[in-house]
Amino acid sequence: MRKLTTVILAAAAALAPLAQAGVASAAPASPLPTCASHWGAGAKHAGAMVSSRVLAVRAGQHRCFDRLVVDLGSGPAAGFRVQYVRRIIADGSGRTLHVRGGARLLITIMAPAGRHYPASARNLADVAGFRTFRQVRGAGSFEGITSVGLGVRTKLPFRVFSVHGPGPGSRLIVDVADQP
Repeated sequence: MRKLTTVILAAAAALAPLAQAGVASAAPASPLPTCASHWGAGAKHAGAMVSSRVLAVRAGQHRCFDRLVVDLGSGPAAGFRVQYVRRIIADGSGRTLHVRGGARLLITIMAPAGRHYPASARNLADVAGFRTFRQVRGAGSFEGITSVGLGVRTKLPFRVFSVHGPGPGSRLIVDVADQP
């Protein structure tokens, strides 16, 4: 203990002249970065139709946003269109689907559903307790296009992008900010 105290005192003595000269002065702690996003709430689209299959949908929470991930099989990344809509319409049947939340994002994936993908499931991902997401509902797959209805707390900014891998597949990612 005595040796540790001696080392600490020696280090403080060595830094004292630098502190007096302003070299080693401690800067005030910077605040945590804000969650402000500049994503916007307008429709976003890119890419084209592909033969890669939609395999799964999952969701996660981050400090400033909730994230929806659509996993796709081998091949190029699928094209997409994501936009706020008044109601979610089931692909093929035209039936209006109830989706919980104050606002609804329609996620249109330009790829067919995989064999075991539950394209019309009421709850594709468990979002209980999420800050922004209220429900992730399958809206079907018809003529090579797969749709997902995402119920959110209110109309909030979002971003959409694709990433490749890991492995031969790709992922479509939709992030929705937790504040305007």
